[in-house]
Amino acid sequence: MFGNGGRWLCAAVVMLAASVTGASSAGADTAPAGKQLVILGDSFTANAWDFFDPDNSCLRHGPTAWPVQLGTRMGVYGTDEMVDPSCPGASIDSGPGWTLGQEAQKADKAGAFGPATKLVALQFGMNDKWGRTKQTLWNSLQGCVFDLVDGCDAEAADQGRITDYTGVSGALMAERMRNAVTYIRYYAPNAHIVLVGYPELFPTGSNAVCLDVLGVAPFIQPRGRAVVEYLSRIDQAQHEAAQLLGMDFLDARALTAGHGLCSDEPWLNGVFDPRTDLQGLFFHPSPKGDAVVANALYDRYAQ
Repeated sequence: MFGNGGRWLCAAVVMLAASVTGASSAGADTAPAGKQLVILGDSFTANAWDFFDPDNSCLRHGPTAWPVQLGTRMGVYGTDEMVDPSCPGASIDSGPGWTLGQEAQKADKAGAFGPATKLVALQFGMNDKWGRTKQTLWNSLQGCVFDLVDGCDAEAADQGRITDYTGVSGALMAERMRNAVTYIRYYAPNAHIVLVGYPELFPTGSNAVCLDVLGVAPFIQPRGRAVVEYLSRIDQAQHEAAQLLGMDFLDARALTAGHGLCSDEPWLNGVFDPRTDLQGLFFHPSPKGDAVVANALYDRYAQ
């Protein structure tokens, strides 16, 4: 299933053999040294979408996305010391877009993981299917978030109009991520592995969901509690999953508190909102929001 001489398939066997015999894996002298910075994630990572690419081949990334800003500060952006296959629509394992395992495979083929790898940053969870409905948040926009007739209150999950936020848990998230994280840790033993949280879109406990249009005409969904609850549970699950898997967690929600989409100073893009990024992907971080995440990662793990 995975490249680099079947590394993904044989990782468990290699670890077991090494623990029993103390021997190093075959071909270790030809294994890649690894890249300094490896990024795996979804649209909050890539922060761009090519609407003219129906296959979503992930060839485009936002020029101010946090991986770009982080790589620039580390001096590796645009060099072969940085690997970033992050892709809009990516999920842990739900599909149909790229998954964590597929992105890790792509990075692995580029020689991303090795003893010289300094930082591996992951950002996943928001696009996954949870619980009973098998619905994604993105697919819920029209049938729930933008539905001013029926709204997007708590019962929307039971009605199948939004992903079932009651099915989100740290234990389940950790289990779905475990194979990839175990593999990365084994082949990049010196790297900081960090699960990057999502920024604050809406304050915890609020009911309203907002999106500014042109900076003057906000769309407001006054019954958006299901969306707010879902985002809060994803944040909590990331906290717990990182702890269960022995990863660090970057609390982007805390770093961006007070700057959500309904705030006076949003750090996320509206629709052609001059206060943020006129051409930015709506619902996603502005250059300022991405800078906060990039700077925090650099200060804590990459100096």
